[in-house]
Amino acid sequence: MSWTQTVAVGVVLLCSGLARALDPNEILVVANGDISESTRLARYYCQARGLPSGYVVRVSLGRRLRDSISREDYEARLAKPLRRIFATRPDLAHIKCLVTTYGVPYKVGPRGHLKRFEERLPQLRQSLEQETQALAELEEKQQEGSAEHTKHRQRKALLELDIARVTGEETQASVDSELSMVLFSGYELYRWQPNFLRREAPQAIRTLMVSRLDGPTYEIAQGLVDKALVAEKEGLTGTAYIDSRGIYKKDAYGHYDQSMRDLALLTQLQSELPVREERTSALFEPNTCPEAALYCGWYSLKRYVDAFDFVPGAVGFHIASYEAVSLHDLNSTQWCPALLKDGITATLGAVAEPYLHSFPEPRAFFAELFEGRCLVEAFYRTKPFNSWQLVLLGDPLYTPFPPD
Repeated sequence: MSWTQTVAVGVVLLCSGLARALDPNEILVVANGDISESTRLARYYCQARGLPSGYVVRVSLGRRLRDSISREDYEARLAKPLRRIFATRPDLAHIKCLVTTYGVPYKVGPRGHLKRFEERLPQLRQSLEQETQALAELEEKQQEGSAEHTKHRQRKALLELDIARVTGEETQASVDSELSMVLFSGYELYRWQPNFLRREAPQAIRTLMVSRLDGPTYEIAQGLVDKALVAEKEGLTGTAYIDSRGIYKKDAYGHYDQSMRDLALLTQLQSELPVREERTSALFEPNTCPEAALYCGWYSLKRYVDAFDFVPGAVGFHIASYEAVSLHDLNSTQWCPALLKDGITATLGAVAEPYLHSFPEPRAFFAELFEGRCLVEAFYRTKPFNSWQLVLLGDPLYTPFPPD
């Protein structure tokens, strides 16, 4: 089967299977073949979830546990081998999800300059300097808000955007988010690309869901599987803790804050979990949240508050920038590694500045779980972008609220 035929079959199956729950045989596990713990965890996951034994891909990414991989190495050592495997194994045409394991880097670096446009940089920078000077002169004359000021401000913004595109600013990403688009023939590497698996855009062409089994230690990464299985067997019980901030402005911050308040009400209506809310700018205090089953809150930048005693199967995330930059640091105060260390079963966060609108809206994400979808489906049905900064940590098949 040719590459085109393989992708075409995958597209048909992806599109026709959107309403169907993810199946274990639709998952391909990606391990770093140079690190024994990575392949061991891949095999463990396959055994725990009943994946076919041939559904582990070992790629050579180096013997040292690394957080980051360069853009060049990502393309040569990870993306190209995966494309080759999909092209030469028609039995994998139905794959919908990748699982990356401890030992696979989770951050990919920026691309270099766009060589074909590099000669434009001096002129772009000169024009930017002129617009900046024009704005300063207008502001000296107290003409902010005038039509002339607005015109120069817009020109300045466009010039800054053009320079950023040429120089490759904001082209780093999470490895997993980039892998979502590994089967795309080509796309622009600048900031983000739309996630075609969202409910609002059901065209699933070539997009793969990706989740990660990772954490500060191998044992923590493996525990994400074990705790998910325990919760599915025994049922998820405990308390939902929702930490909004009392923001009622009609802007993005108010929108996400309202989504958390809506989540609290939704949890009361669609689950049997009791709900406890914090609706001020304060956070839950240390050691005040026993038997935590669900959590959502914000905005304590890289300052984790050890408020929670998580039950097996607990799902939660904290909306803030840079909370998944140092996943392998056992002493990190970032929210993702700290939540994992404290026993959460599934979480998500950003490996670099993501901007608020890149996060799944809290109510929408948890609503997918309440409706019986598995973790990775809930994430990809609600996150806006791929080729960007977010990473999902947990067993993709974990279904905390299985349908009756």
